[in-house]
Amino acid sequence: MSADFAALDAAGLNLQAVLDLADLPPQVVADLRRDFAPAHACRQIILIGNAGRAMWTALRAAGVESDDPIDDFSVRTVMQWFAAQFPGHCCTLLYPGDKPLGLQTLGRLAGWHQPTPFKLGILPQWGSWFGYRAALLTDTDLAPTAPLQMASPCASCAGRPCIAACPAQAMADGEFVLDKCARYRLQPDSRCRTACVARDACPVGREHRYDEEQVRHSYSVSLRAIEQYCRPA
Repeated sequence: MSADFAALDAAGLNLQAVLDLADLPPQVVADLRRDFAPAHACRQIILIGNAGRAMWTALRAAGVESDDPIDDFSVRTVMQWFAAQFPGHCCTLLYPGDKPLGLQTLGRLAGWHQPTPFKLGILPQWGSWFGYRAALLTDTDLAPTAPLQMASPCASCAGRPCIAACPAQAMADGEFVLDKCARYRLQPDSRCRTACVARDACPVGREHRYDEEQVRHSYSVSLRAIEQYCRPA
């Protein structure tokens, strides 16, 4: 069995990894079976992401207009791709969804995730301008994807401009302090309401920075979550 990812690449969903359940940590597999209880035999996870600007361009060209255009576009595209590629096979959508999934754990297994001081993953080519868009639990029997083997750019970054640039000083003490970040973002004059100044200060992959419209959309979504959960009662 093989897969052709060309349709996903054309949609800007240009990161793909196939993970065998047999190779995952036992607790991860146990959590998947408990939380998602698939009605089919499950052998693999197909993890799909985007890197760079192409996904947003494809989304806009497709005319997607909704409260969650990235999720809606990603799910529609990925499910259509799976049905076309693997007729007669089954999948369960793990992400996006309403149940927790350790995306960064899966990302580390795929070799996608190298941590940054500002708590996003980073890839040498793309910088932090990539994201997880879909994860499928499948009954496929594809060849597993070899993990990307790349050193973290942060390991050789002497200046750490992201730390110095953060107006909330959320990383000033050597660890990222979420409360500092959230409280600063809630300020009316915050420079981080619809962007992340620290992320923008990172020089890695800067040429792949998302379009301003996508940046505003994504950070507006996260700001609404902060407003809901972090404001004093």
